[in-house]
Amino acid sequence: MDKKEIRTIGVLTSGGDAPGMNAAIRAVVRTGAYHGIKVCGIMRGYNGLINGEIEEMSPRDVSEVLHRGGTCLMTARCLEFKTKEGVERACEIARVFGLDGLVVIGGDGSFRGAKDLSNSGVPTIAMPGTIDNDISCSEYTIGYDTCLNTVKDAIDKVRDTASSHERCSVIEVMGRNAGYIALEAGIACGAEIVLLPERKFNFDEDVLRKILEAKSRGKRHAIVVVAEGVDCDVLEMAKRIEKATGIETRATILGHIQRGGSPTVRDRVTASRMGARCVELLLEGKANRIVCMQKGEITDVDINEGLAMTKKLPEDLVKLVEVLSV
Repeated sequence: MDKKEIRTIGVLTSGGDAPGMNAAIRAVVRTGAYHGIKVCGIMRGYNGLINGEIEEMSPRDVSEVLHRGGTCLMTARCLEFKTKEGVERACEIARVFGLDGLVVIGGDGSFRGAKDLSNSGVPTIAMPGTIDNDISCSEYTIGYDTCLNTVKDAIDKVRDTASSHERCSVIEVMGRNAGYIALEAGIACGAEIVLLPERKFNFDEDVLRKILEAKSRGKRHAIVVVAEGVDCDVLEMAKRIEKATGIETRATILGHIQRGGSPTVRDRVTASRMGARCVELLLEGKANRIVCMQKGEITDVDINEGLAMTKKLPEDLVKLVEVLSV
């Protein structure tokens, strides 16, 4: 594949929505237009690809999306695409619409679909759009910063009433099986305890003892941040804490407010850079790549290598929670 063969490309969003996806879509459409390429928007992710929900997008079609959360292309689950027959149908639809390449914005599961498409003859580039920041090959994923700021605002508000009533607050945040949101939000909000799926904990030692020690030091409230991937029920945890310590305790599950909202400057700029780079890679004749961030720079890796990588929580931040909670 070389540059002159790229006349039309498609772009889709897949998996959970994340603030900044619209900025990425906008960058793909406008970078394509700049290079004289037709860009088609694929509605509802892989489900829309299989069903032919594809429409051409002009630069004007993405004029008012930069500041909006969610995804203007929408997203949906597609169990059919996980089958060989589903991938074959998606490739056939791509040929029918004359798609010479595809940009996929999403998470790990979306990347595996992108790999299947590339291996089946549809040149595909993927970029990380997920609030969880759990893509192994990228130190940053689109939507993470906006999510953290939403969580920070919510916990600050909970802290106000917790302090007034001298309560303990147990707050569950998103992240799937990764603890990045809980870890950084916990530090930013001064949590006494942060529970992470990557770390085992002892309820008596790591929760009850720390809450009582904080109280003995004169603290009027306590914040416990729990990542959703931790094997516990925060409502039951709150009851256990209150029963064992005598401290009034409330549980809050932040839920899907963490996915929404106008993207921050960081998410808008990073999404724009990544989206533009996806198009450039296709023009360079490259496919089966993940556009990612490493050492603060936008780069790309082979999709097979990227999916095989592992990502660990920063040990210095894990330690910092303990240091700052005294």
